[in-house]
Amino acid sequence: MDYRKSKAPSNTISRDMSRMWEETGNIYETVAIIGKRSNQISAEMKHDLDKKLQEFASYNDNLEEVFENREQIEISRYYEKLPKATLIATKEYEDGDIYWKNPAKKDLSE
Repeated sequence: MDYRKSKAPSNTISRDMSRMWEETGNIYETVAIIGKRSNQISAEMKHDLDKKLQEFASYNDNLEEVFENREQIEISRYYEKLPKATLIATKEYEDGDIYWKNPAKKDLSE
């Protein structure tokens, strides 16, 4: 899922916790799933931001030349306004967009 097109809220909202762990049967497992997905999203966002800011990198060691780049500021503001990775991961979990598998739990039909 593309985090830029996410419909996750940009602020914290209250959630019904009993619905959050219905699929896993354990709230801690649900939190671990959301946490791992959040780390993946965060790494992807950081990689994209670093790639975009690399275009503006200056390899000169001259400390006297300090200037503000308007495009760089706009890119930074855009990423600051995006919802946090945890909120995006929680929304993906609620929508059923996350696939997970627990190898410790074996299928009883086998």
